Amino acid sequence: MDKISRALEMARKSRRPDTRWQAQSVDDITYTSTRSVTLDSQHLRDNLIIGGIDDKRIIDSYKVLRTRVLQRMQQNNWKTLGITSLAENEGKTLTAINLALAIAMQQNNTVVLVDADLRRPSIHKYLGFVPELGLYDYLQSNVAVEEILVHPNIDRLVLLPGNESTYDASELLASPKMAHLVEELKSRYRSRLVLFDLPPVHVGDDVLAFAPHLDTVLIVVEDGKSRSELFIKAIELLEGTDIIGAVLNKSSEPVTSHGYYY
Repeated sequence: MDKISRALEMARKSRRPDTRWQAQSVDDITYTSTRSVTLDSQHLRDNLIIGGIDDKRIIDSYKVLRTRVLQRMQQNNWKTLGITSLAENEGKTLTAINLALAIAMQQNNTVVLVDADLRRPSIHKYLGFVPELGLYDYLQSNVAVEEILVHPNIDRLVLLPGNESTYDASELLASPKMAHLVEELKSRYRSRLVLFDLPPVHVGDDVLAFAPHLDTVLIVVEDGKSRSELFIKAIELLEGTDIIGAVLNKSSEPVTSHGYYY
């Protein structure tokens, strides 16, 4: 067993007891008070978003990731998942978006995807729309969360975008107002899962500050770039946080019909 596998196994041993729950059927949902945007399929295709690409190998890879994540979350009654990476440009935001889309394809869950990378919010850039308001506005003013949410005309998916970068990211993520938002998002509907796109672990203390509000964390690592020492250090920094697993991105392995590829 290599160093990374041992680190993941140690993290799994600290997970919470199994309290199984049954997925709820989701009725037809209408978004009467949420701003709707129509996404451009070519923009999605250019950014490798599964709502726009036709490559079944990529789509199937995210479906496999979705199923494994959902199984673990259901087994442990988890509702909130943070997606992070070791360093920048390893693919965490793309993974967060495509995982949210893959979950929304099922009819058992609704998904809220939150751009909690207050240093470099970019979900809206990948999806190709301009948010009128963002998470920063909610945390720094009296803007209601309902005014920020965006429905991208994809069933069972709602976005809470970011729009401004700030150097006070960790303080805002650790604030009582952010804690209240997390509780509000995950408790309003039993079928709802909440995904947070977070900054990289080793960029500031943002992830450490926000980790107590999360049920579990998914770490994205880039093949050939992420050193095992950085991964082990991240596991140590997140001690006490349930780590659901790791995604190997930009793999150099030959592509097969069911391989993890993009």
